[in-house]
Amino acid sequence: MSVLPHASPFHADGGPVGVLLTHGLTGSPASMRPWAESLRAEGFTVSVPRLPGHGTTWQELNATSWQDWYAEASRGLDTVRQTCDEVFVAGLSMGGCLALRLAEERSDDVAGLVLVNPSIVSTDKRLVALPLLKRFVPALKGIGNDIKKPGVDEHCYDRTPLKALDSLRDMWKVTRDDLAKVTAPLLVFRSVEDHVVEPLSAQIITQRVSSRDVTERVLDNSYHVATLDNDAESIFTESAEFIRKRTSVSGG
Repeated sequence: MSVLPHASPFHADGGPVGVLLTHGLTGSPASMRPWAESLRAEGFTVSVPRLPGHGTTWQELNATSWQDWYAEASRGLDTVRQTCDEVFVAGLSMGGCLALRLAEERSDDVAGLVLVNPSIVSTDKRLVALPLLKRFVPALKGIGNDIKKPGVDEHCYDRTPLKALDSLRDMWKVTRDDLAKVTAPLLVFRSVEDHVVEPLSAQIITQRVSSRDVTERVLDNSYHVATLDNDAESIFTESAEFIRKRTSVSGG
């Protein structure tokens, strides 16, 4: 399956502190590329994997599960760990859930977390019907490109595959159940106006993790895909500062 333009994975070697960046459901590395390039310019090693089923067709995504996405994120962490002394994990939306899962399962390998509008729950009652609906309806209208800034394209699918969405719900549950295992320093960016993820996700995360170092930043001028929106530069700058202040690596 050929990869769509702008959806290729990205990796750049830098210093001894690495950052793994994970994108959201139906999205691609395109949503994380500017952030990764900004961190690379600050001297960090960066890596943005393309999660299975993404950047090709929504039909291919529908044939994958959260275990596939997590396995790729875990491989990405392994890759960065090979050349870096410490690795921070950053994630957007579903990528934030993946970042949390990595911190739960591989706490010794995750030095800190930076999450942007992370998804871990939804109160949308329509999702209750997913286990049945996904058997008859392959996809519904897309959830991507929730961006306030005019003229910006997330390069995502225009459909949301329902088998994949239901698998995401499974990952939400196992991740929520294990949030107390998260001890890494945590920075959460949350948009005031987000048409994809509810504020409840960030609330649950900040209340249930065991991290002693938790910071929440509210974004006033961005929608869900804040990494490509009006507050992107603030995310880039503040995440770099957060990482630099919390790394134990000399020169990090």
